[in-house]
Amino acid sequence: MSGVACDCAAVASMSSDAVAAARKGRLKQRYDNEFRLVAGCVPYRVKKGDEGSNPCSSDAAEVEVLMISTPNRADMVFPKGGWEDDEDVYQAASREAMEEAGVKGDINQRAALGHWVFKSKSSQNSTSPRGACKGYIFAMEVTEELESWPEQDTHSRRWVSPQEAYQLCRYDWMREALTALLERLSVIEPVAAASTPELTDQAGMYMMLQASSDSAMALC
Repeated sequence: MSGVACDCAAVASMSSDAVAAARKGRLKQRYDNEFRLVAGCVPYRVKKGDEGSNPCSSDAAEVEVLMISTPNRADMVFPKGGWEDDEDVYQAASREAMEEAGVKGDINQRAALGHWVFKSKSSQNSTSPRGACKGYIFAMEVTEELESWPEQDTHSRRWVSPQEAYQLCRYDWMREALTALLERLSVIEPVAAASTPELTDQAGMYMMLQASSDSAMALC
């Protein structure tokens, strides 16, 4: 991720009508060896409370996160999708939030909440690294909610409290990303959360897939 320039202002300045449809296909998809690269974010907003209160207390600031539905599934997820070769990782995360959740905002801290390895739906029962994804998830403070968005027919959106979000999260990576966000916002004290190590070779990938439980394996 080092050396990748961010032009987030260009993404944030797009008008509500700038994108008429979501990007389709994988002709521009980025890969890292056999990993398909994906980017996403945890969209959030902070509602301010009483000015005289402790700024970290629940009375002074109420954090909500935005989750989206997925077709034919009861669970909710955070927006993410393929990182393409004509955009940097921050633009990719912002684009996916706009396409899937209909929101725009600021990725104001360049460090990712974390990165994880995902299995694709077609390869979830395989021990091969082929078809696996490496995803980078960021925090996005939402500044605009669009009335309509490209994937509105397949993804509805819903603001929830962190407590409800933890209950809705299907995979460990989602809970870990949410915890990292709350730590960053000083809503909770930092905790030692397990993170996916950077994988540099296929042998490491084989071990990761064989040792991981189903709850830790997300779907691309």
